Amino acid sequence: MAAMWQGDSPSAQQLSSSAPFCVDTLSFDQWLQWIFIPRMVEIIEQGEGMPGACNIQPMGEEAFAHLGRQRYRLIEVLGDIDRLASRLA
Repeated sequence: MAAMWQGDSPSAQQLSSSAPFCVDTLSFDQWLQWIFIPRMVEIIEQGEGMPGACNIQPMGEEAFAHLGRQRYRLIEVLGDIDRLASRLA
């Protein structure tokens, strides 16, 4: 993700936020790395159904605006995830 991944995990307190996308404790890329992607892997490995509409593309559009042209592929992938999750829910 445009060299945005972090090596060190956020604290347990940061990861336990109840706010959507953990906006009060994590950046959006941290949320993707430490919460969303691991949860999606778990869902796939367990054969669980998708959670329904994720609606992560609009958040990504806002969060990655500072990346300029680099953001377009990221936004496209987030949209693909949204569409897939909606179809498989």
